[in-house]
Amino acid sequence: MSRQPRWEHPDNSEKDPHWSAVDDYANSHLHSARDSRNPAPAVLESVLKRQSDEGLPNIAVSAAQGKFLSLLARAIRAERVLEVGTLGGYSTVWLASARKNIKVTTVEVDLRHAETARKSVDEAGVGEKVEIAVGAGLDVLPGLVKEVEEGKRGTFDLVFIDADKINGWNYFQLARSISRPGAVLIVDNVARRGRLADAEAAKTDRNVAGSRAVVENVGKLEGVEGTILQTVGEKNYDGLLITVLYDE
Repeated sequence: MSRQPRWEHPDNSEKDPHWSAVDDYANSHLHSARDSRNPAPAVLESVLKRQSDEGLPNIAVSAAQGKFLSLLARAIRAERVLEVGTLGGYSTVWLASARKNIKVTTVEVDLRHAETARKSVDEAGVGEKVEIAVGAGLDVLPGLVKEVEEGKRGTFDLVFIDADKINGWNYFQLARSISRPGAVLIVDNVARRGRLADAEAAKTDRNVAGSRAVVENVGKLEGVEGTILQTVGEKNYDGLLITVLYDE
């Protein structure tokens, strides 16, 4: 008789030791300070320590996920990146380190989180590449839309949405409107440890409902292609919604 998967219960956040071990092994061989475009491991550790010392929740992306975002930014030659949900600046440091001429605009609702992130990006040596906009996403993003429409700001090449899940679809729509053709838009934490596929769970879990809204609405859009990449690792079982805006 097979056992139920450990992650089936929505409150189970225990890390699988094998998943974490693979992350640790890969990081030890594939990430080092030898490439100046990568944030040094000591810098990343300092960012996470500051985040912990300030009492911020331990919900930043993993090192593997941060490296993925950085590699993606390089692959598409991103010059302008939009991040919705800064937390302590861990993913921001990865993104801002990706290229010499990259600029990251990151939106954070919590002032204390934003102040923590500012210290971290400055310490990491990428502060001049990072603009931190403090405020609720639904308040800040319309302002960015207006600036793009007025020609005061360029469109974005890469968007990473890692904020509250309830407003994920709203964030996606606003971000899409200020992204260039061919841009990549990513929404984090959509798999919800498998609960994404559970319509009953969506009736009582607003995060599941919000994630389903993003996936289902993106599937109805013209000019957008997307897929869900389920992930396991240091941050347990979840997944990314990865989308591309048509450039033709």
